[in-house]
Order: sequence, then structure tokens, then C-alpha cells
Amino acid sequence: MHVLPRLAALAATAFSLILPLSGASAQDYPNKSVRVIVPFGAGGPADVYARVLAQHLSDALKQSFVVENRPGAGAITGTDAVAKSAPDGYTLLLMSNTHTTNESLIPVRPYQLMRDFVPVSPINYSDLLMVAHPSTGVKDLKEFIALAKKDPGKLNYASSGPGTPYHMAGELFKAMSGTNIVHVPHKSSGDMRSSVMGGHVHMMFDAITVMRQGVEGGQLIALGTTGKQRSSVMPNVPTVAEAGVPGYEATIWLGVMAPTGTPTPIVDKLNAEIVKIMNRPDVKEAWAKQGAVPMPMTPAEFDKYLRADIAKWAEVVKVSGAKAE
Repeated sequence: MHVLPRLAALAATAFSLILPLSGASAQDYPNKSVRVIVPFGAGGPADVYARVLAQHLSDALKQSFVVENRPGAGAITGTDAVAKSAPDGYTLLLMSNTHTTNESLIPVRPYQLMRDFVPVSPINYSDLLMVAHPSTGVKDLKEFIALAKKDPGKLNYASSGPGTPYHMAGELFKAMSGTNIVHVPHKSSGDMRSSVMGGHVHMMFDAITVMRQGVEGGQLIALGTTGKQRSSVMPNVPTVAEAGVPGYEATIWLGVMAPTGTPTPIVDKLNAEIVKIMNRPDVKEAWAKQGAVPMPMTPAEFDKYLRADIAKWAEVVKVSGAKAE
């Protein structure tokens, strides 16, 4: 007779204890160093913006946010390490549209993005720049397409691995331009850039934020930018769409996710701080000079965005016949 009331009382006590704990987890977070895993090599956009974000988060939350590069297997190596981490907010993933592409391009993975991670916040997006080595002898995109069609399979393009925005931009370009250009995947974006700038690979797509200097220094030929409109940081370079492939568009975007099970109050706190960083006038100005556009969203909005992007790239993979070499 007295068992049920006692159980009810115990349950009520337990529930009352849980509420303050969940609140405290956000209020006290972080009380130690936070790791930000970047599953890409040093020097690329993901690495660069991860370090900017980490510095601002460290300043705002009074704890160290430490960037750790773990490239390999098309971003799978570092991503899987985060998936297997404790869901306590102390290990975060710096991800990109590589991850949404991999959901269809590499169906056999040790994790599933929307099952094993929760969205925290996007960071920014930027157009890509299509560049060729001067040894190709081309001056613009039309000449490059003509050369590719003259000798199918002779030209090649570099990427930092299967599923990366650079790989998918190349596959989309091939499908829409009717060209046969061989994909040469690399282990990291640094290796990719070295191959093209050294003349070992003919062409690549890369972020304007890191390729602009190579073009201005005369080491590479700019063939086109990949947005709907010309880039504000390279206004003299036509878009790929206006230069010879109507309708072409590809970008690179970055975001933050955490292991599934990370307390919602912590996710919300991180999102709020990241949005504050994106809205800072000095950050907006610095990013604008680099061609990067902030992407403020709530975790729920980012979740919707991710699911739509997964569907988009699944269709591109299907139409282009892209493979994870």
C-alpha cells in the first residue's frame, strides 16, 4: 500500500535533482579545455576558421578551445574520433559540406552524420576558385574546356580527398561541361595545392580565401569563381557560369557539430556564442575581405539545412557518377 507513494516521492526527488544539474551543465560550461577536431589538413579554410573561432570562444568563455587537425580518409578519420567521444561538449567537430556529400558518396562509414552528431551552428560559406597551372597554356575557361574536349582524359584535377567540396565541384563541372578530366585525390588540401602549384596536376577548385594570393602572384591562372555572382574580392574574374558553363554553382561552407547526447543547454550556449562571434563588426569585415559570408542559424535551422544539403549532394553524386577513389 505504501510502495507506490514512496516510488512517486523518489521519482519526484530524482527529477528535482536533474533540473538543477542540467542547468548547471550549461552555466558552468566550460570548466576545462575544449577540443575542436578539424578532420582536414592545416592551412585550408576549415583549419583557418576553426582557429579564428577557437580564439574568440576562448576569450568569451574563459577556457581554452584547442584546435586539433586529424585529416585522413576524406574527413572520416577525425570525424569518427569525435563520434566516439564523450557527449559532454568538450569535443567538437569542425565540419563542412564534405560531410553532407560523404553521406551518399561513401555509404559505408563507421558513423552516420545525422544519427551520431547534433548540429551546433554553421560558421560561414565562400565561393571556390577554379585555377589552372600556367603550363596548360590556357588563358580562360573556354580555352580550358576546348583543351579538355580535344584530348579526353588527358587533363586532371586535384582535390583534398573524396567527398570534399573540391572533389564535388570538379565532378559537377565535368558533368555540366561534358568533359572527361581525371580526378587525382590527395591526403590534404596542402598536398592538393602543392601538386597544382608545382605543375604536377593541371587544375583544381579551391577556396578563394586561400587561392587568391597564388593567382595574384602569377603562379596560377584564374578560370572562374563558382558563385551565382562575381566574388567581391576578385571582381575581375568571371563566374564559371558566365565564362562557359551556364547554371554552374558550388561553394564551401563550414559548421560545428557535437556528439549525439551532448546536453541541449550546452549546444544552445555554444550556438549563442558562435552567433555573437559572427555578428561582430570586426569579424564580418575580416571575413568579407576574404570572401567569406557568415551563416547565423539556430541548431534547429542548421539541422534542416544539413538534411537539405545531404539530399542535394546525393542527387549530384547520382547524376555525375562520382566515385570515392
